[in-house]
Amino acid sequence: MPSVSLYERLVAGGARPGEYCGAPAVAAFADVAAEFAALRDACGVFCASWHARFVVTGPDRVRWLNGMVTNNIRDLETGRGAYCFVLNPQGRIQGDLYCWNRGDYLLLETDQAQAPRLHELFVRYIVMDDVEITDISGQLVSIGLSGAAAAGVLARCGMAAQLAPLELRDQSSGGMDITLARTDAEVAPEFELWMLADDAPAAWDALTGAGAQPAGSEAYEMLRVWSGRPRMGADIRERDLPQETGQQRALNFSKGCYVGQEIVERIRSRGQVHRQFTGFILEGSLPVPGLRFQAGDRDVAELTSVAEVPGELHSRMKVALGYARGDMAAPGTLLESNGTRARVTDLPFRKDMHV
Repeated sequence: MPSVSLYERLVAGGARPGEYCGAPAVAAFADVAAEFAALRDACGVFCASWHARFVVTGPDRVRWLNGMVTNNIRDLETGRGAYCFVLNPQGRIQGDLYCWNRGDYLLLETDQAQAPRLHELFVRYIVMDDVEITDISGQLVSIGLSGAAAAGVLARCGMAAQLAPLELRDQSSGGMDITLARTDAEVAPEFELWMLADDAPAAWDALTGAGAQPAGSEAYEMLRVWSGRPRMGADIRERDLPQETGQQRALNFSKGCYVGQEIVERIRSRGQVHRQFTGFILEGSLPVPGLRFQAGDRDVAELTSVAEVPGELHSRMKVALGYARGDMAAPGTLLESNGTRARVTDLPFRKDMHV
């Protein structure tokens, strides 16, 4: 009899189904605001059904991938990861991913919405290289854990959470083989547990039994916006340049040649971009993504993601991610459009911020 996936089990148990990053996902369990608070301030656990993974093997894998992405794969230590962009020759972002060095292979992690496009690009650039890419998304399941108390929950499950950002370690818990990886999230510690699909329900039960509160993709999206992390397809589009996104963590300027490097280096040498990724504190009606602000007859800012999240003392905060041009990107700049007032602010957001 075929096994039931963790996602299917959670939905059958009453969780509200939805979609996130191109995949079926648990949207929420009950109170989205409480789930968000757990992910940020306590410990929330979520079924990361939207993750996609590829294994890269072959003797040329490191040299080949180092020429494909913006970060340094050549010097990536075993058990460590790196966040990367994939560019076209014109320096425009085609996708983003995490690369993990697993010793005898590289593990690439992205989301389901991007996976087909990235796989097509990678295969196209394998010419004379001894490299093979295998999609293992259906074999390896992810459960995410986020919040200030996440390490304590892991400890109660018998796992050692003393990991640096973008470090992973193979562990055993409750008779299951699990890889524990820490992400590079900054607002709250965030971990991923990778395991075989059949082990996921038991791992979920262990984590919730140790004090983790179930959370859905709607709460996780709120946390993403609150943290100021851009998402491909929402805040990062294929027309965008790496430095516009503010994600310096994806760039390495001493690694050697890669697709799109000339444009990235040219921008660095000039020292500026025309617009930059930033945060906005909002007042008024909650707008939809795509709202633009104007000065005179030109667009000076655009919202790409919006969220209403818990603030101080049961208050609600309306926040957004987006881009602002030139001096309009300075923190404190006030903008207004269609009944929405916005103040440009640094990222990540804080509870005490106001318009």
